[in-house]
This record gives sequence, C-alpha cells and structure tokens, in this order.
Amino acid sequence: MARLLAIDYGSKRTGLAVTDPLQIIASALETVPTHQLLDYLKRYAAAEPVEAFVLGLPRRLDGSDTDNTPRVRAFAEKLKAAFPDLPVHWHDERFTSAMALQAMIAAGTKKKDRREKGNIDKVSAVIILQSYMESKK
Repeated sequence: MARLLAIDYGSKRTGLAVTDPLQIIASALETVPTHQLLDYLKRYAAAEPVEAFVLGLPRRLDGSDTDNTPRVRAFAEKLKAAFPDLPVHWHDERFTSAMALQAMIAAGTKKKDRREKGNIDKVSAVIILQSYMESKK
C-alpha cells in the first residue's frame, strides 16, 4: 500500500502529515513554506509512494467558506494538475488548530514549542488525516 498525505494549507505555512505504508497511523511530516509546497510534494512523492492527498477544507461553524477557502480550492487545482493520477479528498478542518493546541498541551509540550506555529500546523495535519481515516472505517 501507499501512504495518504494530509495537507493543512495556509497562506504562509502548510502543515503536512502522512500515514505509514499500511495506512494505520498518521504522523506529522513537515511544515513547509507555502510557496515551496508543490516542489516539496513532488520530491516527496518521487521518494515515497503516495496513494492520495487529503486536503483540509476550511469552513466556518455555519458551513460557509472562510477567507482562506478560495486559496485552498485554487491550490487543489494546482495539486490535481501536478498529480493527475492521485485523488484529492476534501476533509473538514474546523477546530483542528484548537484541537492541535490542546493535544500539545496534553502531551506536555513546552510553551515555547506551542508558540511555534509550524508545530501547530503539523499537528493539525495529523488531526485532519486521523479524522479522515476514521471516517473511512
């Protein structure tokens, strides 16, 4: 089997998470400057088999689009063009940043490390991926 790769897209930074090859465990991969994201994904997919992308879809509580939703949709089109053979699955990312922060606190992460937004982005990507995998069971 190949890995699933989750993307928590941001205007400056993007958090990434992947599954193990058996798609059992979701793990943080990296936080990448968004302007380098496609190049990073191409290098990663050349080195590791990827089955599909899971892209976090930003929504408000009422289900409407956020300010970032159009940027994420535009990125999805670039992703599909760069990887035409790989499916892109959408997954609701509401509350993932807050959940990531709470998970980091519960894990005893130092305050200094919690302030590093890249760490929250990675953990958010893990939450998106884990939630996606659970929804498919």
